[in-house]
Amino acid sequence: QVQLVESGGGLVQAGGSLRLSCVASGSIFSISTMGWYRQAPGKQRELVAYITSSGGTNYANSVKGRFTISRDNAKNTMYLQMNSLKPEDTAVYYCKAERVGAFVYWGQGTQVTVSS
Repeated sequence: QVQLVESGGGLVQAGGSLRLSCVASGSIFSISTMGWYRQAPGKQRELVAYITSSGGTNYANSVKGRFTISRDNAKNTMYLQMNSLKPEDTAVYYCKAERVGAFVYWGQGTQVTVSS
């Protein structure tokens, strides 16, 4: 089992920044890709960005150039630096981890609200 705990969400004005963190614990030795997803009210959950175990990254077009995903394997932590936030970035942000054997784990989510 893998447990994921997100933190760092909050209320920020448009143009501001936030940094989300996701700490993994449990059977973390075989975690491969990790990612951030978000879900706005009335919308489906969507991929924001992911990072592989070797550091490869991919971003949704809507956040390219504004968000940066990173991970510190020594601290079992993944980050999402969010700059130039827009009201449309308002959502619950979820951390996801994939483990060898096709296991998938989700965090409980952290709310990000961007006011105009």
